[in-house]
Amino acid sequence: MDSEKSMKNFKIVIEKHPDGYVAYPIGIVGAVIGQGDTYDEALSDIKSALACYIEIFGQEIIEDTPSIEVFIAEAGVAV
Repeated sequence: MDSEKSMKNFKIVIEKHPDGYVAYPIGIVGAVIGQGDTYDEALSDIKSALACYIEIFGQEIIEDTPSIEVFIAEAGVAV
């Protein structure tokens, strides 16, 4: 008997860099990164990486209290 998988939405941050795009999800325990030459490639890559990560490590990697909102702030730090 085939079990149906449910869909879960994740908040994904996609950064544009000089050499391409990097994507990562908010609210995942551990490091999951996607990348690509375009926005769409990075988004597709992170979706694939998330599906694989959840399949390997199980639902436990998904936080029980998902973020309601995500903010991006810029802060100066002495270096």
